Amino acid sequence: MITTELTFGELATLMKQSAGVTVDPSQLEDAPETPFSGLGVDSLGLLGIVGELENRHGVALPTDAERCKTPAEFIALVNNALAGV
Repeated sequence: MITTELTFGELATLMKQSAGVTVDPSQLEDAPETPFSGLGVDSLGLLGIVGELENRHGVALPTDAERCKTPAEFIALVNNALAGV
């Protein structure tokens, strides 16, 4: 079982790598309910983040992962999947 959890810092790094969007991790932590669209991440960018996480952890994320609207929602879904919930 994987014990790693996705953090806001890691998400910010993935947003830069997979979606080409630079966001300060503290911005995500301070306003986790800001929509991805407001941060400049579209559905294709989020799909890239999902793919990277699946490859990195060897775990299939739920099919609705790329439909998450906010970083808080996405992190909760990913961490539940990584924990096997």
